[in-house]
Amino acid sequence: MIRLFFTLCGFALLVGCTTKKQVEYPFQDSSLTIEERVEDLMGRLTLEEKVALMQNSSEAIDRLGIKEYDWWNEVLHGVARAGNATVFPQTIGMAASFDVPLVHDVFTAISDEARVKHRQFVAQGNRGRYTGLTVWTPNINIFRDPRWGRGQETYGEDPYLTGEMGKAVVTGLQDTDENGIDKLHACAKHFAVHSGPEWNRHTYNAENIPTRDLHETYLWAFKELVTKADVREVMCAYNRYEGEPCCGSSRLLTRILREDWGYKGIVVSDCWALNDFYNPIPKGHGTEPDAEHTAAKAVLSGTDLECGSTFDNLDEAVAAGLITEERVNTSVRRLLKARFQLGEFDDPETVSWNKLRDEILCSAEHHALARKIATESIVLLQNRDNVLPLSTEGKIAVVGPNATDSVSLWANYNGFPLHTVTILDGIESMVGKENVKYIKGCDYVTRMTMESQIYNCRQENGEQGIKGEYWNNKKMEGEKAAEVVYNNPLIFSTAGATVFAPGVNLEDFSAKYTTDFVGSEDCELAVEVQSQGVYILRVDGDSITFGYNLPEPTIIHTFKTKKGESHKVELDFVSFRERSALRFNIGKAIETMPAEVIKELDGYETVVMVGGISPKLEGEEMPVTVPGFKGGDRENIQLPDVQRELLQELKRVGKRVVFVNLSGSAIGLEPETKSCDAILQAWYGGEASGEAVADVLFGKVSPSGKLPITFYKSVDQIPGFEDYTMKGRTYRYMTTQKPLFPFGYGLSYTTFEFGTPQMPKSIKRGEALNISIPVKNSGNMDGAEVVQVYLSKPSDKEGPVKTLRGVARVDVPAGETRMAELTLGELELSWYNEVDEKMEVMPGEYVIEYGSSSADTNKIKLTITE
Repeated sequence: MIRLFFTLCGFALLVGCTTKKQVEYPFQDSSLTIEERVEDLMGRLTLEEKVALMQNSSEAIDRLGIKEYDWWNEVLHGVARAGNATVFPQTIGMAASFDVPLVHDVFTAISDEARVKHRQFVAQGNRGRYTGLTVWTPNINIFRDPRWGRGQETYGEDPYLTGEMGKAVVTGLQDTDENGIDKLHACAKHFAVHSGPEWNRHTYNAENIPTRDLHETYLWAFKELVTKADVREVMCAYNRYEGEPCCGSSRLLTRILREDWGYKGIVVSDCWALNDFYNPIPKGHGTEPDAEHTAAKAVLSGTDLECGSTFDNLDEAVAAGLITEERVNTSVRRLLKARFQLGEFDDPETVSWNKLRDEILCSAEHHALARKIATESIVLLQNRDNVLPLSTEGKIAVVGPNATDSVSLWANYNGFPLHTVTILDGIESMVGKENVKYIKGCDYVTRMTMESQIYNCRQENGEQGIKGEYWNNKKMEGEKAAEVVYNNPLIFSTAGATVFAPGVNLEDFSAKYTTDFVGSEDCELAVEVQSQGVYILRVDGDSITFGYNLPEPTIIHTFKTKKGESHKVELDFVSFRERSALRFNIGKAIETMPAEVIKELDGYETVVMVGGISPKLEGEEMPVTVPGFKGGDRENIQLPDVQRELLQELKRVGKRVVFVNLSGSAIGLEPETKSCDAILQAWYGGEASGEAVADVLFGKVSPSGKLPITFYKSVDQIPGFEDYTMKGRTYRYMTTQKPLFPFGYGLSYTTFEFGTPQMPKSIKRGEALNISIPVKNSGNMDGAEVVQVYLSKPSDKEGPVKTLRGVARVDVPAGETRMAELTLGELELSWYNEVDEKMEVMPGEYVIEYGSSSADTNKIKLTITE
């Protein structure tokens, strides 16, 4: 019996040894604590290996079995730049929903898709850019000025709403499984005091910022994400803050972020931001003499990870005595801890996130979620004589450049949906294609329209598309870096460190785009190109044109075709050294005058114009120089003249005009309030935008979106773009001007009445304020109202006029009443303490304002005592 016992024990041990994965080093043993694994690995790394791990494209360390890893991935409003994924509305649109729980659900879905795609990429041996588990989202900068092109990536102008939305994003992306493995790591960016202009972000110094503005406005959301949502990464910004580049600011990265807030995570630089340290003015900040001093300065100030290559010089900086290896070790420990937390060193079979099904990607459930939040994001700005909702009976005319532009609906930092429902598609689905007449009418800023016929492009195998081939050299030689098929007009820019295709360099690359164009009619076609780089166009084997640096979309060639006739079209492209861009389209170029449009619309009483602007015009550091736009920003906020004139002409001839405006920023629509009967703000609504707009236009749902930004009449109402003080900006500090549409504004197809709130008139410091507000739907249609609660302190003459401190979205059936329940705690009741220079709850007399917008409120006095 004793011999049998030991035999069985030996067998059991043998089985245990054969089922548990063998490890060569202790850091590979998942039964150890993360701290133990980090310390074991740290002891095995050379200085050169540590430095390599501190760069976003971290190379493999084969001798230790460490795989390569790229920290750079994007999920701004869906998994981006990595093939097919569900494309949700741009984040400024999500903010307009004022629906924090729904935003959390959206980013939970996005994190599911990101985990699935990561598993798929790793299975293919692809561990490069846009495949990893560290996602550089959300952008929680304050959209303080409507001219900023990247404002569309934010959650608006209000610190409280931005913080609440940002926390929902982070908690939706970050989760931990039963084995302690994290799902993803989110990143709060861009820290700090960063909101344009785009054209000078590499040289701009945000200085003389009042300490109040810093804590009350610019840092509020960052503090919330760090202290309440446990965001794992923070990205430092390009600009300087009070003379120091943000990625080298000890005040921001050490004193405030780590010491005051207790942040333990990673600080990553914005891409190539460290180059600006040693690039002299006017190209950069010129604060450091060279790359070695820059690398040391950044790490000593608190930057752990670089997107770029300046950290290549860290070992030289150590040798020169500019920084110690022990200080380098501090950053490397943080980076290794994150990779262990994400399960990157563990057996993939033990990570439960890898069990998420492939079917999650672009699923019907995720499309339905995209449609829901797109619908909630739509803001009804005007509805004269209740012209909306429209009837599904009768004929409707649709005009405008955004009606059929699916790419504009994707915004920037986007993925590629399996299918996009354009706004024209959505309207046709409601009333029948036979009852809709579409005329483009004009382009965004010109009367010359380009009716794309990219759908007639074919590959060699006969399938639709343009074949793009890429090489990481300028001679189109050797192994290809990537090969991609495109079914839309080509729009690329390396601005914002965005590659033309995964695996392709930002600099020193070349490309060839090839297609067989098969004519669908007898007509003359135009080839349109915009380029920062060298291009050569060939049609049917003939070299047609050669050129470079076309700052605006330009027709470089026309040719005639017949129905069924095939033409081989090739475009070669070679990158510029610092920045490259390319737009390429084939179609019919048509100049349309307003009188011609009116003639075409004879017999149509109702016209829906789908206009506004486009992500092709506003965005991150873009090579755009068309009138009204500069480098991705806007020089004024008016609707482009060609669209304004067309709307006025439609009104002049007696049409019932419904204007659907697409933009990522506020548009000065004062003339349109006169020329249009109804105005909808639809943002860049993602893959389901057409369905969402149609749902609202035809009354399938009542609009419930609210403006997360102020819509000014013009830029004359606000201070200069480069002035970062808050005085005179946004609803919070706008005292002498009346905007066109205020923050929080949005109409409905039904009517709501607010009853008398139930709340105490006095509370002690440290107590929460509970508020119950009856909301009655006194109309004939079910709807949702966003109840907004604002706080003000009349005795504080330097403080905000009012500031948002509570939101409750309430669904109320027609004729019924529902209660909006809000709790204002320490965060919501905090006010700026000028003596201690911080936000805290202070005794005093306050005013609680509640209502349906920042300009439509009722007031109740509140006393906070000791």
